Amino acid sequence: MTDYGYGLWALVAIDSLIFIGFAASCFHPRSRRDWKAFGGFSAFVVALFTEMYGVPLTIFLLSGALGDKVGLSHNSGHLLNDLVGWRGNPHLSPFHLASYILIIGGLWLIESAWIRLHRSARADRLATDGPYGHIRHPQYTGFAVIMTGFLLQWPTLLTLAMLPVLLVVYHRLALAEEREVEAVFGRAWVAYALATPRFIPRPRRRPASIRQPEAGECTGTQHDAGQRQAGSGPSDEHASAAGRGIRLASGGHAAVTSVGRPWRR
Repeated sequence: MTDYGYGLWALVAIDSLIFIGFAASCFHPRSRRDWKAFGGFSAFVVALFTEMYGVPLTIFLLSGALGDKVGLSHNSGHLLNDLVGWRGNPHLSPFHLASYILIIGGLWLIESAWIRLHRSARADRLATDGPYGHIRHPQYTGFAVIMTGFLLQWPTLLTLAMLPVLLVVYHRLALAEEREVEAVFGRAWVAYALATPRFIPRPRRRPASIRQPEAGECTGTQHDAGQRQAGSGPSDEHASAAGRGIRLASGGHAAVTSVGRPWRR
């Protein structure tokens, strides 16, 4: 078949490496929890490009049900276009254009959250501005937005099955991070969490304005938390107390700082 658009394994490898590398440059994974979150996203990307350029497993499995609506050309992999009868350039379809917006927006959200985390760490305070003024875990939300964008562009059975699993994993990671951050920031974190949704922003709400602890002020459990910093830090919760070696968290991605050592997320 002359228009067979698969078996391009070099493209699978190149596109996977490019996109995973670009996402890593925005997310900056450091701790074990960071790598667990980023590893799930990377597996999603590899599975996606494997079907996009390697083996069209979804088309094979659905060919009986879809009949002559799809073929084995590369353009046939844009299943949503085929199902609605889109006849124009598949890369200019409404689904594809929406996917561009979601993918770029998700990457922007991840990078913007990292910038706020970095600034908050240097200022020795909880990160509550920028994306953190609207949601507590902007980086996990960013990953979910990117994966949703890819599904609009190139849906596959495997990635459709992976997305809800990854969302559950990110939710559990977020809950674990929040427990650790609350142990560090005490009342400041509780006030922030009460005012700020976890993953989905509320419409037309002003960003949360949270009182930051003064230098040397104890938040109740802060002293004990500071003594446990030898362990691995959380992965995305909010910025904090560099001089005292207290965990920094970022809303899905956390950092640890210590005296005499460079801070890390």
